[in-house]
Amino acid sequence: MRDRRSLSKVTEDAPDANELREFVAAAGRVADHSSLAPWRIIEIRGTARERLGRALNKADGRKGVSSKALRAPLVLAVVISYRKSKVPRWEQEAVASGVAHMLSLALDDAGWGVFWRTGDRTRSKAVAKAHGLTKNEELLGWLYVGGKPNRSRALRRKRIDPDRFISSMPGRKKSKG
Repeated sequence: MRDRRSLSKVTEDAPDANELREFVAAAGRVADHSSLAPWRIIEIRGTARERLGRALNKADGRKGVSSKALRAPLVLAVVISYRKSKVPRWEQEAVASGVAHMLSLALDDAGWGVFWRTGDRTRSKAVAKAHGLTKNEELLGWLYVGGKPNRSRALRRKRIDPDRFISSMPGRKKSKG
């Protein structure tokens, strides 16, 4: 996990459908209040990426195919599938986000390059229609997946200083005298 980094440029290699199933099964083990599983993954390969590219351009009021959808051989759309429950929507979205992150970690650990893309287009009607979303679903974003270029192995992110992010819970101040 310490060496994970987003790779916006990947090769044309990608995990096959059976490998992907294993990664999704592992990512699905994320903490999930009431075991709602309020998420699903849409696998986008080959010409389906062109359909995504058309939807992305349509969302921007343009024609044609956006090249952004073609930047990786495998694009995984992460969908929040809200369930009627005592569990609030924000918590269900957190579960879907956790699945996306766990999936990206599993793919990275197995040697695949991954980049998580989000943005305003995730809430576009054209993009939702292209993904076949239902009224209780929203697109969280896409994981772009492909092979790691050789040069990427040498690139490392700056280490995180944990002291910047860890603090103690404030306590009661002792009264004087």
